[in-house]
Amino acid sequence: MVDTSNATNAPAPLDAFRAKWGWIVALGVVYVIAGLLALASVAMATVVSVLVVGIMMVFSGVAEVINAFQFKSWSKFLLWLALGLLYIVAGFITFENPLLAAAVLTLLLGAALIASGIVRIVLAFSMKQESPWVWVLLSGVVTLLLGLVILGRWPVSSVYILGLFLGIDLVFAGTAWIGLGLGVKNKAAAAPAA
Repeated sequence: MVDTSNATNAPAPLDAFRAKWGWIVALGVVYVIAGLLALASVAMATVVSVLVVGIMMVFSGVAEVINAFQFKSWSKFLLWLALGLLYIVAGFITFENPLLAAAVLTLLLGAALIASGIVRIVLAFSMKQESPWVWVLLSGVVTLLLGLVILGRWPVSSVYILGLFLGIDLVFAGTAWIGLGLGVKNKAAAAPAA
């Protein structure tokens, strides 16, 4: 015999969101404002994003060093310890010279976009004709061109690209949160009427 008494009383997944729709919209507004501020000063946003990457590298390095002590063999211990110390050193180098770190990260970003675009283009031509290969091809071409533009203007592009991407991402994420919050609110308002 299956007990269904808890199943009927369990709140629906959206119920938790419905109660907090205002907070979700407020979070979205904060994201949009932060994104607009980042777009207003892309150079400063680039430096801030690079410093955040540096902080994450230091924390990751510390975690790697702590994890190294979990290994019994010296070779694994030394490998994990060296990896953790490299992360920590790279993080502090990022703090020391954020513009150099931005240039390196922008170079890596451009190269990654070019590689991703090429892979998508090859994938599009290997897809079946009835599948949406045109959209995959278009996505690959746009990604490839974006990578070429970034690398074509490198190292000058390293001053603004990361901040520009951060600002655009924050605006779109904020818009999505606002849409989710308002959508949940509208469903909550329509539910009693139904």
